[in-house]
Amino acid sequence: MLEKVLCVDDDPITLMLCKKVIVKAVFSKEIIFAQNGQEAIEILTDTKNNAELPELIFLDLNMPVMNGWDFLNEFSSSVIDPSNKMKVVILSSTIDPADYEKARSYSCVSHFLSKPITVEMLDKLKVEL
Repeated sequence: MLEKVLCVDDDPITLMLCKKVIVKAVFSKEIIFAQNGQEAIEILTDTKNNAELPELIFLDLNMPVMNGWDFLNEFSSSVIDPSNKMKVVILSSTIDPADYEKARSYSCVSHFLSKPITVEMLDKLKVEL
């Protein structure tokens, strides 16, 4: 079980579903939320201690203010202490093969999953992370 995950999505229903599925799968002790990439960056940069950072980020791609790609660019440009090994799981409804290819260019992205998240997806992630 992870200590903390961050879910980044502009849709409140998706965030509610993520919370329910994460709890049901006993995937993480704590779940925090951001409604866009900018909020997520602020949460991460305001965290003073690496131990308080999430171990995993579930990231939507299409959001207002700062989308998932902009978040990944900011995140990858050492906003966070590079010694932290946070991984990003893209959770998106996109079916564009170019998005899958683009995601592979970010070393922090460990998986690209289709919405909605399920207990089975999280069970598989537990084994692979």
